[in-house]
Parts: sequence; C-alpha cells; structure tokens
Amino acid sequence: MKNVQLVLILLFCTAKLYSQQSRFETSKGTETATYFEAINWYKKLAASNKSITVKQMGLTDAGYPLHIVLLSANRNFKPQQKNKITILINNGIHPGEPDGIDACMLFARDIVTKKITLPNNIIIAIIPVYNIGGCLNRNAYSRVNQNGPIEYGFRGNAQNLDLNRDFIKNDSREAQSFAQIFHWLQPHILIDNHVSDGADYQYTMTMLTTQYNKLGIEMGQWLKEKFEPSLYKSMQQKKWEMTPYVNFETDNVETGMHMFYDPPRYSSGYAALFNTIGFVPETHMLKPYKDRVAATYALMQTIVEQATKYAATIIQQRTAAQQKIITQQTFALSWKVDTATHAIINFKGYEQAFKTSEATGLQQMYYNHQLPFTKPVKFYNTYTPTNIITAPKAYLIPQGWHSVLQLMQLNGVQFYQLKNDTAITVEVYKIDSYKSYATPYEKHHKNYAVQTSTQLQTIHFLKGDYYISTNQLTKRYIVETLEPTSEDGFFAWNFFDAILQQKEGYSDYRWDEVAAAYLKKDSVLQQQLFLKKQTDTVFANNAAAQLAYIYQHSPYYEPVHLRYPVFRVIK
Repeated sequence: MKNVQLVLILLFCTAKLYSQQSRFETSKGTETATYFEAINWYKKLAASNKSITVKQMGLTDAGYPLHIVLLSANRNFKPQQKNKITILINNGIHPGEPDGIDACMLFARDIVTKKITLPNNIIIAIIPVYNIGGCLNRNAYSRVNQNGPIEYGFRGNAQNLDLNRDFIKNDSREAQSFAQIFHWLQPHILIDNHVSDGADYQYTMTMLTTQYNKLGIEMGQWLKEKFEPSLYKSMQQKKWEMTPYVNFETDNVETGMHMFYDPPRYSSGYAALFNTIGFVPETHMLKPYKDRVAATYALMQTIVEQATKYAATIIQQRTAAQQKIITQQTFALSWKVDTATHAIINFKGYEQAFKTSEATGLQQMYYNHQLPFTKPVKFYNTYTPTNIITAPKAYLIPQGWHSVLQLMQLNGVQFYQLKNDTAITVEVYKIDSYKSYATPYEKHHKNYAVQTSTQLQTIHFLKGDYYISTNQLTKRYIVETLEPTSEDGFFAWNFFDAILQQKEGYSDYRWDEVAAAYLKKDSVLQQQLFLKKQTDTVFANNAAAQLAYIYQHSPYYEPVHLRYPVFRVIK
C-alpha cells in the first residue's frame, strides 16, 4: 500500500511540474512572461525540486534584485567546482528581445522534469531577467522591426542605459551586480540571448562568437576549429541551421561579411577579458516568436551537449590561457579585420528588389521572399592588432581616483595600499591630443583618437595610494582598462577627464612681468622660444601664444594638467 501511495505522490508531483505552463505556452507562442511571472515561475519550480535553486544576487537600477537560477544534477550549487563546466546564461539585457527569457523557463523546467538530461559535469546559471527596469516598461511599439511577441519590455533600463554597452564603465547597478555574479561563478561559457535588427535572410538563428584571438592562440584556435563548428553541425541536425551574426559592410553580399567586433563594453568582449568563451545568439526579428524561442532553446541545449562532450578540453584550455596571461608581455588595445584572410560560408538570403512605397510614394528597397538564394560569401573572421603595448610590472593609482579603484576591486583585481609616503620613479603618460564624441553616448562623451607621449619621472606618492601588480589572472582586464589609448579603457569612458581641464591660470599683464624675469634665469627656454619664433611667423606675432608657451614650459604650470594619473612601474 505504501508503495502505491509513493508512486501516486511521484506521479502527482511530476504532473504538477509538467502542468506548470508559462504565458508563452498558454498564449501558443505569442506572448512573453512579465518580470514577476518569470521570477515566480522559477521560485515555484525550485520549491518542487532540489536540482534547482534561486538566489538573489545584487541590486538593479529599478530597485529590484537580480536573481540567479542554478541547475545542477547532483544538487551541488557551489561555484567553481573542479572538473565541472559552468555555463552562465543572461536574458533580457534588451527586454524587447525576450526570446531567452521564455526559452530558459522551458529549458529549466525540462531539465528539472528530466525531459532533457543535464550532465553531471555541467552547472547552469540563468539570469532570468537582467534589465528589470526595461522589462517593467512594457509596451507593444518600441520594436517596430520585430514580429512578436504581442507586448515586451524596452531596451533602456531604469536609467535609460543600454546595458549591453555598460560592462566596462559600470554606470548601472545591473553591471556592478553582473560583475559580482560573473566573478563568483567564473563561467567557462557565457550565453547572452538577443534578437537581431537589420537585413532579412532565411535563418531563424544567427550567432556572434567571441573574437578568437582574444582568448589566446591555443584556446582561440580550438574554439574556431573544433567547438564552434560542432555547434553549427548540431543545430543543423536539430533542423535549426544557423549562420554567423549577419554583419555585411554594404548591401551587396558579394563584398563579404565581417565577424562582429566586440570590445569589452559588450558582454562577449567583457567575458573574453577573463578567458570565458562568449556566445551571443541573435534570432531573426521577422521570424515568428514561437520559432525564435524554439531556436534559442535548441541552441542552449546544443551548447550544453557539446560542452559536456568537450568538458575536459574546455577546462584545460581556459586554465592554460589564464596562466599564460600572467606571463604575457604584450597586449592589443584595438583590432582591425584582416581582409587578406577569410572563410567561405554558404549564405542563405533573399534577393533585394524595389517597389513604390505606399507610405512615401517613392522607391523603397525590400527583400523578395519569392527569390531566395544560397551564395558562397567571404566571411572575414580574423582580426589583427593595431595598437600593441607592453604591460608594466605594475600600475600606481593615487587614492583619489576611487571610482576606478572600486571597479578594479569589483572585477577581482588584487592590489595593496602604500604604507608610507614614497618617491617612486615611474613611466608617466602625457595626453598630447584626443577627440571626444560631439553627442552623448550612453551618458558619456567618449574619448578617442588618443595620442600620448611618455617620460620617466620621480613622483611623490602618498600613504594609501594603490599599487596594482600585473602578475595576476586579471592582467588583461587591468591593462585594457588602465592604458589611456585603449578603445574601451577608463580614459576613453571619461573617468579621468578632470586632468584635461587646467585648474590654474594667469592674467597676461601680471604673467608678462613674471615671465620676463623667469626667461632671464632659463637660457634653454630662451633658446627654445627664439627658435619657435623663427620657424612660426604666426606664433612670432602672437603675444598671448608666446606667454602661454613660456607658462607651459615653466615651473608655474601645474604638472597634473594632461598628466595621466595612472603611472607605470617599469622596474
């Protein structure tokens, strides 16, 4: 009798789990879960099964906490387990692209109910909804290019930030909380689910992969030649043939397609700083929502299947790459596509055609679905470095730059504070020139085209200033954020803009007298001034320019103006 009762209880619990349907399912694939529905879904699922747990992990700008859902076959949810692959899945960074939100709900339920098997050497961590503020800002109009769902969230978060541009600068609480989650988990693989905009083509799923050589030569080559092809092959077997993220430089496919460039502001570029393989699935906006969710589900399942198969290799490759980072001397701060090297992909698209627009009465291009094509297309998937620097032994940062130091600490960087006032000879950058965006970009007027000069100087550092050794696993993050010519470094994102403004000045009538007296004492400056007058007639007839020149070459000029406040320890 007891056995019969036990069987009935088990059948009831299993039926209860299977009956836990999402809004996506009850609407027959036309609607997406709200933020509260998604969180309650996971909590209910976790209450019924011990192979899943839900944790709160940090705040968001919306005032609600980020949640992380952990799935483990042996119910051990501790991060960084030996011989286990951790896969972190992020959803709803753009809540108007909710495919991953719904797909992960179904994926988690099917694992818990054993409809699909979670291998013992895989731990899955799911962020159900990353951009909570955007998810709460629900509407039916902001994704005009997209075919469903009926309602969805908004791209901007509670600060109206695009969170997929915030992984380095950390303007949002979401990004700060993500960094905590990321470094707690130390994932081997990051999946960041999205929906594309842009061209029309036959595929439901496209995929952006971490730039290979950012992961190191061996790991990058293995990803390119082994692991990534296994994903494409498996997806084709599941009847979800996919292509790399569609990124044509022109409307003409004959010119070829470029691999997407992902600096560290993006999730996959950020992950690469720490030797984590990043995948950004991009379903096609015009495909039915039901199909997009199914394709996202299939790709996550595929990545799990291949990750368990290659688990030992992934662990070995990442460990080796991390150790090589510590001894690596040179680092690329920017990259360009190598147009001399390419692969060939058979791209399935639609021919372009033109018709008279009913909206404007003028000619408008469209993709003719009556004329599908399959064409061999050059895929430029190799990048070469264009700005290579040699890493110093360490960096020194005065303690006043606390916002930078907080982000370094948040991202696992180890450092210590000087115990005494100390004079140290360091390599000093001077910002010779730079440009800034004319219009704001994600709360910033980003600096670019930065030119610097360097010299050795003995600087007086104070007790409490920070010494950051580069002899650590976070070396790439340290170098790429602290070097002033880095495309996505802290200088680019305006963290050090205070040094660009001169704080002291002079009145011409007063400085003229002091300058004359100083010139009599400095024969070298006298000669430099004379030569500049001889070679520059405009300068020779401009009193203000000459006074400024003398001032800038005198001890009266403030040394911190344009002096980059991150100092390189060479010896």
